[in-house]
Amino acid sequence: MQQEQFNKQLFDFLHHSSTPFHAAEYLGDQFHQAGFQRLRERAIWTTESGKGYYCIRDNGSLLGFRMAAKPGDCTPWRMTGAHTDSPALQIKPLPERSGNSYMQLGVEVYGGPLLSTWFDRDLGIGGRVTIIDENDTIKIRLLDFQRPVVTIPSLAIHLDRNANEEHKIDKQKDLSPLFSQPLDNDVPSFAILIQQQLKKQYPDLSFRTILGFDLFCYDTQPPTLLGMKNEFISASRLDNLVSCFVGAQALLQDNLSDNCLLLCSNHEEIGSSSMAGAHGNFLRTTLERLLPDTPCRQTILDRSFLISLDNAHGVHPNFVEKHDPQHLPLLNHGPVIKYNANQRYATTGRSAALYKTVAGEVGVTPQEFVMKNDMACGSTIGPITATDLGVQTVDVGIPSLAMHSIREITGSKDPYLLFKTVARFYTRPQLPSYEE
Repeated sequence: MQQEQFNKQLFDFLHHSSTPFHAAEYLGDQFHQAGFQRLRERAIWTTESGKGYYCIRDNGSLLGFRMAAKPGDCTPWRMTGAHTDSPALQIKPLPERSGNSYMQLGVEVYGGPLLSTWFDRDLGIGGRVTIIDENDTIKIRLLDFQRPVVTIPSLAIHLDRNANEEHKIDKQKDLSPLFSQPLDNDVPSFAILIQQQLKKQYPDLSFRTILGFDLFCYDTQPPTLLGMKNEFISASRLDNLVSCFVGAQALLQDNLSDNCLLLCSNHEEIGSSSMAGAHGNFLRTTLERLLPDTPCRQTILDRSFLISLDNAHGVHPNFVEKHDPQHLPLLNHGPVIKYNANQRYATTGRSAALYKTVAGEVGVTPQEFVMKNDMACGSTIGPITATDLGVQTVDVGIPSLAMHSIREITGSKDPYLLFKTVARFYTRPQLPSYEE
């Protein structure tokens, strides 16, 4: 696959992944079409060497793997991990507000979005809805209006003369999206709108009532190339759907070596502490099922390796002083290895060496990043997974600008360069060995 084709498929994934639930479903469909068998956690698993499998937990987290077609119980695992969620505005359970002829929705802030970028955008609504049918069976269905339905209008500068100097956003007051105006006194409630959308998406679905929902606002503007030579990608949710897509495309190759696995977990942006997050037991219990012998499993994990994939901060041309002067990642210059002395990133000199070796074999020279000493460092699922499994881990990601904005930017070359390195990681006949 070449860069142009790769980016085209990436854009399709981004367009159809308005929420973590849709991202996991899209990736699951890709695995299914490639012959992977779906496993369900409530069932007994039977797996065979040489075949692919995937499992979805809580709609928003996905784990895919392919067993090595070779004998022996000591085959190590080559793993990649990313996350399906992005900062957003989540609709409250009882959202409707009305006043001065307008209908608005109450929202909660999910994660750490750059809130100023959410104003004056054409926002859609998507997520999942829980219903109960005539047989008292609880069902979950994904929902997406697939068009702009709400917006958060800014206050005109004539009414806030200091808006460009010292504007503060009141999360409770300022963020309620506008979704309707009952001019003819015949505007249905938000619950009825959800019901109508469900019937539109699922014509054969019959249900008594809606029991609950997990719905988010999202930017409806599609991904695009920009720049005089199309050198940049502008899109929503690049952090961290790009990494999910890269890991999935690498796992879908035919010539994999060893056992290969991809984890795309939900709730990273809010700390990963959930049944669907990296602090949950999804990956660990999967490996316990596949490797039931504990001493053997620990031996295998000691010889295994994880690449934690999550976007990195590219140097901002207007704010170079926010970066360490020796660590200035550039867009279109390839993947970034992320370091932190306090292990907010799981990279060590040892784990970085393996990634550099693999990347160099496909002509990619990784960049390196460390946060300035006077600034707080973020984190990823890398340290969580390394701690839980005791597996060597490196934190890597594409360089980006405007991270956590409703529209983020990366280089048009960077996703494909990251893919090349992860693809080599999965297909190299043997991983580089360490001297004991």
